[in-house]
Amino acid sequence: MVIDSHTHAWGLPSQDHPWVNGDIIELVDTFSTDAGYTADKLLADMDEAGVDEAVVVGYPICEWTDNWYTIRATAEYDRLSGIVMIDQFADDAVANLRSAMANDGVLGFRLGAICPYDRMWETFDPTVDWLRDVIDETEFWQAARETDATVQILAHVDQLDQVLELVDAYPELTYLLDHFSHADPSEKPGDSAFAAYADFSEYDNVYAKVSEVQHRSAEEYPYSDMHDHVRWLLDKFGRERVIWGADFPNVSDVATYDECVTWLEHVDELSTGDINWLRGRSFERALS
Repeated sequence: MVIDSHTHAWGLPSQDHPWVNGDIIELVDTFSTDAGYTADKLLADMDEAGVDEAVVVGYPICEWTDNWYTIRATAEYDRLSGIVMIDQFADDAVANLRSAMANDGVLGFRLGAICPYDRMWETFDPTVDWLRDVIDETEFWQAARETDATVQILAHVDQLDQVLELVDAYPELTYLLDHFSHADPSEKPGDSAFAAYADFSEYDNVYAKVSEVQHRSAEEYPYSDMHDHVRWLLDKFGRERVIWGADFPNVSDVATYDECVTWLEHVDELSTGDINWLRGRSFERALS
């Protein structure tokens, strides 16, 4: 079974759910897909690319904490599950998390550690460090434990020390680290800030995601300049804790969904068994 751990889908704007994130709206204009990329369209693309199931990660084209479409998609389609967005500093953060996690198919929430808190999902700044402050929101993390919420994090390689502090503070949770943590393909993984991933190798609850490779790579398909990073992660984590994700349609400006699915088949030294783990079994393990 092929499971895409990282996709997006969103509905058209409405009075109740207006599109407010101008940067995302402009980005969507560059995609090869329709401006309103619904779950139906995602499922059709999944069928064509041979993907059985997928995770819909909240897409902040509306207010970034507006999870209406992610929750709706997971409720309507058994093949889709969801990751929502929660503001951990909000007064109603605990209630919002419990409400979201009460929906079948919602697996957890995503932290945009790479984003300035006051411009969440509008821009990236790897110097921000508000993730350390989130550690002190103890009631929220208690609710995360009680609801068995998976914690998905987008952090830059220079912020991995902050992520490690969070993992140490709440070791009972499962963590998924997105998009190679924006590693630089021109730098060798063991001789760069990416080497900080080794600090997580002893934590059985931390998983590395080889996702959004199309935007990390400086090359065209099959993105050979990121293959060393994949092999390095497999060496440190084992194939049971490395997870593939497409980030489609966010990468549709440069890649087809089929290319998102098949590029791993071109990484030297990966066996068919390795690929099967990365494209499904490792994600199933994370949720077990």
